[in-house]
Amino acid sequence: MTNSAFKVHLEELRTVIEAALVETLDRGGWPNSLKSAVEYSLMAGGKRLRPVLVLLANEMCGGRQADAIPAACAIEMVHTYSLIHDDLPSMDDDDFRRGRLTSHKVFGEALAILAGDCLLTLAFETIATQVTGTGEINGLQIAEQMRILASAAGGSGMVGGQVLDLEAERGALVNVENAEMHVQNTGKHGCESGATAVQKAVDSVDFPSVQGETSSSIPDFCPNDSNRTAETRVVELSQIHRMKTGALIAGALELGAATTSADPDIRNRLQHFGHCIGLAFQIADDLLDVTGDQTRLGKKPGRDADLGKLTYPGLLGIESSRAKAEQLVQEACDAVAVFGDRSRWLRELARFMVERDH
Repeated sequence: MTNSAFKVHLEELRTVIEAALVETLDRGGWPNSLKSAVEYSLMAGGKRLRPVLVLLANEMCGGRQADAIPAACAIEMVHTYSLIHDDLPSMDDDDFRRGRLTSHKVFGEALAILAGDCLLTLAFETIATQVTGTGEINGLQIAEQMRILASAAGGSGMVGGQVLDLEAERGALVNVENAEMHVQNTGKHGCESGATAVQKAVDSVDFPSVQGETSSSIPDFCPNDSNRTAETRVVELSQIHRMKTGALIAGALELGAATTSADPDIRNRLQHFGHCIGLAFQIADDLLDVTGDQTRLGKKPGRDADLGKLTYPGLLGIESSRAKAEQLVQEACDAVAVFGDRSRWLRELARFMVERDH
């Protein structure tokens, strides 16, 4: 089990992060309704895993904690924005998050979307406006932090993973919604009406789930394809979670390293550690959705099955999923073992991620 010293250290880091988030939110010029919506979601608690990883990576690399605080706040803002949008009716349609009603249930869909947008942009503002000139942080490091965060959160990371997750869940419906529209420019503004464009898209799509063909513009994430083996599904699921969950977790570790003068080998090891624990974290989440308690989870379990999502327990079974998570944790610990005692908190955190009950 996770040792008590680590739990104390984890709580200390969370306290630092909570205080920094409160301070960052204390900005003028926001409409009161927007500030309330942003604060409602950002300060709702949670594990604060990603900002903790930023601070732990910074600590392992011998950096100053103060230099890592802006990046830690920024990645938590990006994570919270993603949760707000993920809960929307057009996405996973959840009513509860972190034991509370989801943002759109309290503030309405429009303000929830705008609160998410605000958090995403605030994340980059927080990194860009951090104090420089201390000799410990400089403009090049700030630019690198912004690049890392954008890459982890964007189309090749979290957002792209969410798209693949929706496609795996909804099949041809999402393929139609996202089909490339080859539209001729017409009218005053050079575009067709929305109805015409959508109809052309629908008419142009070959549904691979029906015809057994694969369109080069449509990913091979089609739940109704009987030719897909269990191994193929596991590969697809791993790719989804490597992007949707793992990219931001690995990005948190790389951000922590970027606040110091860490060399490429250290950063590569931290990235590998992050991708391993990111996948282990998602497997643990899948297991909790099957075996967890709503009071501890802060949301209704069984949502993955209700939505028809690909999950590790659904593909591998509960015991094999647990074994896979343990294997990934060990691989993560091996990646940073070379740093000896400096990586002890990271290794403790990796174990904590598969032992947690929420």
